[in-house]
Amino acid sequence: MMSGTVLFPENSENYFCTKILAAVEFSKSKVNIKVESSESKGKPVPRYESGSIVFTENNAICRSVSSKSLWGDNEFEKSAVYQWIEFADVELYIPGSVWTFPILGIKSYNKQDFAKAKSDLENALKCLNSHLETRTYLAGDRVTQADIACAAALYLPSQLVLDKKTYEPYPNMTRWFTTVINQPEFRKVLKEDNEIQICEKAEVFDGKKYAEMQKQIKALKDKPKKENSKDSKNQDDENSGAGDKPKSAAQLKKEAKKREKMEKFNAKKSKMEEQKKAQQQKKPSEKPEKKKAAAIIKYEKDTKVGEKKDISGDMPDSYSPKYVEAAWYGWWRKNGFFKPEYGRKSVYEANPKGMFMMCLPPPNVTGKLHLGHALTNTVEDVLTRWHRMRGETTLWNPGCDHAGIATQVVVERKLKRERNISRHDIGREAFLKEVWKWKEEKGNSIYEQLRSLGSSLDWDREFFTMDDKLSRAVKEVFVRLHDEGVIFRSNRLINWSCALKSAISDIEVDKRDLPGRTLLNVPGYDKKIEFGVLVSFAYPVIDGKPGEEVIVATTRLETMLGDTAVAVHPEDERYKHLHGKFVQHPFCDRKIPVICDEMVDREFGTGAVKITPAHDPNDYDCGKRHNLPFITMLSDTGEIANTNTRFDGMKRFIARSEVEKDLKEKNLYHGTKDNPMVVPICSRSKDIVEPMIKAQWFVNCNDMARRSVEAVKSGELKLVPDIHNKTWFMWLENIRDWCISRQLWWGHRIPAYFATVDDPSVPPGQRTDGKYWFSGRDEKEALAKAVKAFKVDESKISLEQDHDVLDTWFSSGLLPFSIFGWPDETPDLKYFFPGTLLETGHDILFFWVARMVMFSLHLTDKLPFKEVYLHAMVRDAHGRKMSKSLGNVIDPSDVINGITLEELHQALHNSNLEPREVETAKTGQKADYPDGIPECGSDALRFALCAYTCQGRDINLDVNRILGYRHFCNKLWNAVKFSLRSLGDNFVPKANFQPDGTESIIDKWILNKLSRAVATCEEGFNTYQFPSITTAIYNFWLYELCDVYLECLKPVFSGADASAIKTSRNVLYTCLEVALRLTSPLMPFITEELWQRLPQRKENERSCPSVMVSEYPGANKYSWAEDAIDSEMDLISSIIKTTRSLRADYNLTKTKAEVFIHCTDESLATTIAKYTEAVKTLSYSSNIKILTKDEKAPSGCAVGIVNDKCDVNLMLKGLIDLEKEIMKLRKKQAENGKKIQDMEKKMAKEEYSSKVPKKVQEAESEKVQQLKTELKKMQEAEKSFVSMMS
Repeated sequence: MMSGTVLFPENSENYFCTKILAAVEFSKSKVNIKVESSESKGKPVPRYESGSIVFTENNAICRSVSSKSLWGDNEFEKSAVYQWIEFADVELYIPGSVWTFPILGIKSYNKQDFAKAKSDLENALKCLNSHLETRTYLAGDRVTQADIACAAALYLPSQLVLDKKTYEPYPNMTRWFTTVINQPEFRKVLKEDNEIQICEKAEVFDGKKYAEMQKQIKALKDKPKKENSKDSKNQDDENSGAGDKPKSAAQLKKEAKKREKMEKFNAKKSKMEEQKKAQQQKKPSEKPEKKKAAAIIKYEKDTKVGEKKDISGDMPDSYSPKYVEAAWYGWWRKNGFFKPEYGRKSVYEANPKGMFMMCLPPPNVTGKLHLGHALTNTVEDVLTRWHRMRGETTLWNPGCDHAGIATQVVVERKLKRERNISRHDIGREAFLKEVWKWKEEKGNSIYEQLRSLGSSLDWDREFFTMDDKLSRAVKEVFVRLHDEGVIFRSNRLINWSCALKSAISDIEVDKRDLPGRTLLNVPGYDKKIEFGVLVSFAYPVIDGKPGEEVIVATTRLETMLGDTAVAVHPEDERYKHLHGKFVQHPFCDRKIPVICDEMVDREFGTGAVKITPAHDPNDYDCGKRHNLPFITMLSDTGEIANTNTRFDGMKRFIARSEVEKDLKEKNLYHGTKDNPMVVPICSRSKDIVEPMIKAQWFVNCNDMARRSVEAVKSGELKLVPDIHNKTWFMWLENIRDWCISRQLWWGHRIPAYFATVDDPSVPPGQRTDGKYWFSGRDEKEALAKAVKAFKVDESKISLEQDHDVLDTWFSSGLLPFSIFGWPDETPDLKYFFPGTLLETGHDILFFWVARMVMFSLHLTDKLPFKEVYLHAMVRDAHGRKMSKSLGNVIDPSDVINGITLEELHQALHNSNLEPREVETAKTGQKADYPDGIPECGSDALRFALCAYTCQGRDINLDVNRILGYRHFCNKLWNAVKFSLRSLGDNFVPKANFQPDGTESIIDKWILNKLSRAVATCEEGFNTYQFPSITTAIYNFWLYELCDVYLECLKPVFSGADASAIKTSRNVLYTCLEVALRLTSPLMPFITEELWQRLPQRKENERSCPSVMVSEYPGANKYSWAEDAIDSEMDLISSIIKTTRSLRADYNLTKTKAEVFIHCTDESLATTIAKYTEAVKTLSYSSNIKILTKDEKAPSGCAVGIVNDKCDVNLMLKGLIDLEKEIMKLRKKQAENGKKIQDMEKKMAKEEYSSKVPKKVQEAESEKVQQLKTELKKMQEAEKSFVSMMS
């Protein structure tokens, strides 16, 4: 915690200011709080200043002004605190402001944004409630900055829109929020005297109020301008003698000086503006020079692919990803480091350390990978490298998915764009050749991306889901399951894409929530189509009373052309007289029965429901119950059909408006109103998905699903995080038959054949009848089955193979065993199946993970893996889903290598986006990356992705933040470069380092910190807590090794103590070598580059050619942690910070000063004495002297309070303006005196002892004592300054 000044804008009642002020209050910080007037230059944001240090980022300010305890006591707590702060900033504050600001009139209102914000905030509340189920606070056992940030973000919503009813389902979160927000410190910041309550009733947006508030805000904005001119006039009047009281000569002189300064400022400002204009005019001609100046360091030595990189010579001056990441990957691969058999006689040789096998979730062969894939590959590679370094037989198997629909759509668009032809123009065989050609082009680029990320895959085992080996397994499974009756053919309701003319899976359906009337673009229509409305119309009752009719309502008016019933509840008195009667269809001679069904909600609408069995899931079930006709009133391409009306042949949404028009003419139309609804949209074609009845192939999943549920319940299969268990059970316990047919050409053609029998004893079959379909591994096998079934000669049977292909997820579900040659009992299958782990995104938990588990259990009687780690979804910095049409889908290669905005735009033009989508995407790119994306390198990207990966939450990835980790790489580079110079050319490290007692206290401290980092990483890997790993590594390198240890070593290495130098060199080498191995799984390129430059221990010269196959540091081997050193160093850090803060306060930037550390506790003085050299070095002091209880610091010192038993005295005599410092001290004394007075007044009240909790009384009593001690020390310091002046 530093001292300094925090400057706030006049209006500081916002989330960011509240967060900072609360951090100050909870820490009892001694920072100065100032308010800047609205006339101050610059943007009105909080600002922290301490000497030359200036922070404007709110979390950096919080860190600077708060105590260490607010940020966690250990690495796990620290990591959790940072994660929850990000959660507050993104998941709570952003949707909270979108929801509340329009109500307050300070942000424009957008209906869709408003609805999304409400949904996002409620999801965040669920997350908080779940986390707090067994916890009092978010991180640790007390209030931390995590609680402060989250409570501050929820404060405004809880006063406006999150009422008590909204909080009801979240009791844990409610209890936590009311506890934290009502802490005395929080109430003081929020200026609330009474207990803070959650609002009783939520405010709603009111357009009229909003318009009125906008007027008031505008008036307030305009007002200062008028008042300023008025004030200026008044000031001129005052200066000329007008006003109540004439001004003194001193005042007039002061004001003249002020005016002179203002004139100079305005002149300077004008000059700067002119220079800026001139620069803007020059810009075009300067651009080439700018590019030329920004030279990138590259590796330019002649190293052939597979040869070891030549690192002889001096290290480049600074870190360059292009230099560091060159040549290593080819060398790793050629040496077989990625292969499971590396270091063993045979891959199948028994390994006492175990086996680790994981299959890469195969990316679709539909273009380039995006950052979502980069996250998957990074997490998997980090885990693979860790297991490999632990000595396990390690296999990470690569592959690519054929992606049926996605690939066919892309290639069809390509043909249309380049040659203006369709697949039907060239035929199936020629089209498939085009797809294979495209696959060869795109498949390689995907693998190149994986290599650039450093993915340590065994490329010799690469698979493609259309390979012969995998295709054979697909046929085998289909035939087996069909023979068992698990796969069957049926005429059922499925998802149908009219644009693709194919059935599609649930995962290919985007369900878009509409708050009400919304116009959407639909492929094939020139104008937008209206959705989100409920249209009411009437059916006339046949043989009813004159004019009697039944009113129904629908969101899909065109489907009334396929209605075959009107349903009412059997107990609804309004319709009992219509039971068994009919209504007349207005556009054809169809008589529609009125049926009774308990599914009807009597309270909704009119209580009468139209039934379209062939085009609605609920109506389908109703139609089956009542044996209704099923009229398919849509063609495969989305035109009206089979209705015998004028609408036949019309496009469905044209027919929608025409039906409404005709209903109005017949006086049967009863109005349209807004209706929130979900619209199913095909993710591939962007068409509206239609429920359609089609003859398709289905899988009965009931028994397989039951076994999959039991596997998780028994603990045999573990899902990480376990929050997904409930969803797993819910989905599998309610599973439906799986439609596996796709009306495509690209994919695994279904190995089923329709039999036509030329024999009078066998009636002609229908294609919907499964009895006429026979499966076979080839046509010969299918024919044999048909002969056996029909008992006729094979010459009388002709077979036709189904033209459809299988759902892509069918083949993907077999991967855990099909890649090893199943159904054959191969050595690979025996050794590597079942695998160890599956790592993937939670969005495909059911579409892929569940199906792999179901298939494996059914076909092999084994689970495919023991654990499933489900990482979060990657979203953009604004929390939006990655979408090409938004322009936020980023190629990881662009982050690694850097890219200009123009190049980003060009990539959009080269994609398969529609022209309209390209323009939208370009706008998004320009907003997010106005200067393009800077080169970050693979290591920085990998580290950032792991740092972001928090279990149970989506990742809002800001590409610009990755750049910060590139700077971290530069820090590593410079640290090793400095260390190599310090070690010297002839340094030989000990073969086996262990502390021997010759280490200095600072040597022991860094070994202690290294040991803790090793333990944290080990725990983090075992529990998939990646942010804990990155935090431990980052903190060790940056804050412990570089900021403290290396600085402390400088006087040692420049000294004459040979023994101390030798010891410290071995300690330094150990820290570097172990830390590089610790970091290697996350940042493989830079750690290899630096590790190879280190002198090697003798034991490593032959056994470890690369850091990636060296031993990963384990907690058992590096057990040098000492709690005592940690607590001592915490005290020393406080002393150093206090000293630095004093130096900053008095602007002693370069001058060294003598420091006197005064201790009232003898044991404290003894402890500090051990660290005097460290304090002297790190506080930039000329000398450190420790004073005991009875000793006093000499006069002329500034005092900084470390705690109530220790203070720092910085000798200032002859260095500063004493008069100015005395004034500062007097001001601080007055502030302290007032605080003491206020607290003692509060404690003197009669009800204080009875109403205030005992613990609070004790804390406040202790606080008063601390304030009095500080006041006494300030008084002594003032006396000292006064005596210096005399």
